Amino acid sequence: MIPELGTIEGFYGKTWDWAARAAHVSAFAPLGYRFYHYAPKADAYLRRRWGEPHPREVHEALAKLAAHCRAEGVRFGVGLSPYEIYLDFDEAARAALKRKLAELDALGLDDLAILFDDMRGDLPRLAETQIEIVNFVADHTKAGRLITCPSYYTDDPILDRFFGERPANYLETLGWGLDPAIEIFWTGPKVCSTEIGANHLQRVTETLGRKPFLWDNYPVNDGQRMSPFLHLRAFTGRTPDIAPLLAAHGVNPASQAMLSRIPMLTLEAIYRGEGADAAQAFRDAATHVAGAELAAKLEEDLPLLQDKGLNGMTDEEKAALRNRYAAFDHACAREVIQWLDGEWRITDEIVQAQ
Repeated sequence: MIPELGTIEGFYGKTWDWAARAAHVSAFAPLGYRFYHYAPKADAYLRRRWGEPHPREVHEALAKLAAHCRAEGVRFGVGLSPYEIYLDFDEAARAALKRKLAELDALGLDDLAILFDDMRGDLPRLAETQIEIVNFVADHTKAGRLITCPSYYTDDPILDRFFGERPANYLETLGWGLDPAIEIFWTGPKVCSTEIGANHLQRVTETLGRKPFLWDNYPVNDGQRMSPFLHLRAFTGRTPDIAPLLAAHGVNPASQAMLSRIPMLTLEAIYRGEGADAAQAFRDAATHVAGAELAAKLEEDLPLLQDKGLNGMTDEEKAALRNRYAAFDHACAREVIQWLDGEWRITDEIVQAQ
């Protein structure tokens, strides 16, 4: 059994361009990825400036992307993060939200996600207010599927350190208070989970009152800590037995659109029971994406690219890598060079501003 797979463009920092998004949809539609959710943290009109409409050119580009997804048989969705709307969900906030939903409906959404992640959460009646907001959205959207991301979307205590201690019984209250038809995102035991097991998912299902919609934070590499690394190896820590325990499996890709394809290609094989040999899975995917010669170079350099990273490499190692990949006329090689040049470095200040 293979769960519904898809892409969630939900990372911080520099976004993909429109051509890369369309190309990604076309590349993965035949490979089992059946939804694409546009939710980059850098789109201020979905987050801190959510009450304002998108500029016309962005709205038109989104409409074009939605049409492209439909042509490829892929569900198109948007992740709306109405920043801290739950602090005062008054009539003005309701009116602004209704206007935003109408703007998004004009795109012809299949999926709409209301995201409460990465915002302050140590507040009384947090779950109850968020239920009220999601119910309001359900009454005013034309999207065929509604998903929400809780403020605490993992057991990981790092969220409590950054956004305040989670209220008692928050997830139970939210899960059992929402209509069962509304899906709930979950990232696993950690924000970036190395393993997601059946026992964990069964417990989360009991807590939320439904199967979790997995938001998988691999191979994402945003943030100050992760942006110095390229996450290229095959998926591990996910096994076929979790498939029936998921509502769907969405992948948050890396900042590098083409290189992201390598690990993402290995996920379906895991559910087919063919992903036990992670090294071979990487080799096959990298060859498919980059060709045999470049794939061999990437495999040879994995200890530098994924393990040592920019901060750990010497200037000599960086220069040697740059020269090595400059010899290839391929998007993957160009992304390695751009990464070496610091194009995707992200600071805590960037994250906090988005």
